[in-house]
Amino acid sequence: MSAAPLDPGRLREVLQQLQRGERSVDEALQLLTAPPRATDLGFATVDHDRAARCGFPEVVFCQGKTPADAAHIAAEILTRADRVLLTRATAEHAAAVAAVLPRASYHQRARCITVAPAEVEEHGLVAVVCAGTADLPVAEEAAVTLRIAGNRVQQFTDIGVAGLHRLLARVPEIRAANAIVAVAGMEGALPSVLAGLVDRPVFAVPTSVGYGASFGGLTALLSMLNSCAAGVAVVNIDNGFGAGYLACLVNRRIAQATPQPPSQPPHPSTFER
Repeated sequence: MSAAPLDPGRLREVLQQLQRGERSVDEALQLLTAPPRATDLGFATVDHDRAARCGFPEVVFCQGKTPADAAHIAAEILTRADRVLLTRATAEHAAAVAAVLPRASYHQRARCITVAPAEVEEHGLVAVVCAGTADLPVAEEAAVTLRIAGNRVQQFTDIGVAGLHRLLARVPEIRAANAIVAVAGMEGALPSVLAGLVDRPVFAVPTSVGYGASFGGLTALLSMLNSCAAGVAVVNIDNGFGAGYLACLVNRRIAQATPQPPSQPPHPSTFER
């Protein structure tokens, strides 16, 4: 099994210890070539090296898992990580997680559970644009995903194309973002219109909101896939998490390449209550 890369902070620490003579070359080599860390819980195998490879710890998808199993996995992730995100969580999942992780916050509309540091340093800016109030659960899932991963988020709600003036009035603010998540049901026109107005990548999320001919979001999905506007990438139906994660990767790279103003104290975490 190939070795997993250490995260940059841990790699620097090992090299500095080697430089100071606190570790031998053999010890450092063993750390740097160790196989990926994983813990077998019997019903799940927790990937502890996900953050080092991908930039964020493993995320727990609660649908289909018992509340006790979700709580056990989350607790195990936190033995090596400073935060954890659980998606598609019910109130029962939230109660089970809170019983073992009292700092957990349940975001009911987003159907997410988070455990985050007391202060979260935020970078860049991602706009989460929601066509209608009925689409908010999916948009909130994207926003929660972005925030716990350290992205600054601005949300724009109920500005779909049925009242185009509402969207046009907010375009200057939306253009300030490095990436845009656009969430819409019904005919799913919002991402196409938005992509024709901005020079930012638009991550389109079709939702299952709509009357019968929307076919549970299939109409919006096909509309977004057939967008005539360039710059639209489409995730699966109701997949706010997937769009948030994609936008996070883009925003992180842009933020890293952009000179930052003098450092400010981290913002209090929006996940602590």
